[in-house]
Amino acid sequence: MSNVLVVGSYVVDLMSRAPHLPKPGETVLGGPFQMGPGGKGGNQATAAARCGSEVTFVTKVGDDLFGRDAMKHFEAEHINTQYIKVDPSQSTGAALIAVDAKSENSIVVALGACGTINEEEVKEAEERFKTADIVLLQLETSIKAVVTTVKLANKYGVHVILNPAPYQEFPKEILSDVAYITPNETEAFELSGIEVKDEESALMAARKIYEMGVGTVIITLGAKGAFLYSGSNNGELVPGFTVEAVDTTGAGDAFNGGFAHALSTGYTVREAMTFANAVAALSVTKIGTATAMPNKHEVEAILKREGIVK
Repeated sequence: MSNVLVVGSYVVDLMSRAPHLPKPGETVLGGPFQMGPGGKGGNQATAAARCGSEVTFVTKVGDDLFGRDAMKHFEAEHINTQYIKVDPSQSTGAALIAVDAKSENSIVVALGACGTINEEEVKEAEERFKTADIVLLQLETSIKAVVTTVKLANKYGVHVILNPAPYQEFPKEILSDVAYITPNETEAFELSGIEVKDEESALMAARKIYEMGVGTVIITLGAKGAFLYSGSNNGELVPGFTVEAVDTTGAGDAFNGGFAHALSTGYTVREAMTFANAVAALSVTKIGTATAMPNKHEVEAILKREGIVK
């Protein structure tokens, strides 16, 4: 079984649908309201676990109702919770999510406890770094935790997937120890200064990011799929899957969790991207984030339907 180590955020998702996303100063009547487990780290850990990986998650929650619900969720998903810290001085993070009639979303995240993960708390999981097949992390936590994670993974020769979301400044020198970086169009612009509009601009942005020292650049493009660049060619668009989307929140997390699982089980990068595109596509057909992540048999079914067999 593949071993995936996820270091990152957990927040509870507080979501409601509305006819349109509110403008500044506007109140929009919406509903229904839905609450569930979320956060980029939590979503990615859930996605990888549901695909079949053995997942260890490093995060921090508060000693409150939301934190207790988080532990119940991860235990139900058979995710190793040994390194999830409970901080009585902090509240569990929360994400306020509005989804409009076109399934687009607007999100405000209050990180709470997971925003205070420090170097020592990451280092407590060092034994898991030794046995991990892949390490997956995001920028939805403290940058100190991100840097420590990359250094530990490098120490034990474990490949790192960095999902630079939500984008915040970080020391670019760590990119030389990152095997895969997975920005979306917005994050690719923040990294490269190049607006991604099509394959040509995706290639330009990917080249700029690649020059920072990262091994492989993968720019996720929503329903279009994901653009792959590893420095030796003109890049390649790995197409997505056509589905009827009802909620696109968490699609990027689904991609990253699926990608981590597939890589850790021996898929090539391109094969892993196709697998991840399938995971992301299935996730948007359900409402929610972590709870919308598909199971392995669902992913295998869509791959079989499309004539793609590993």
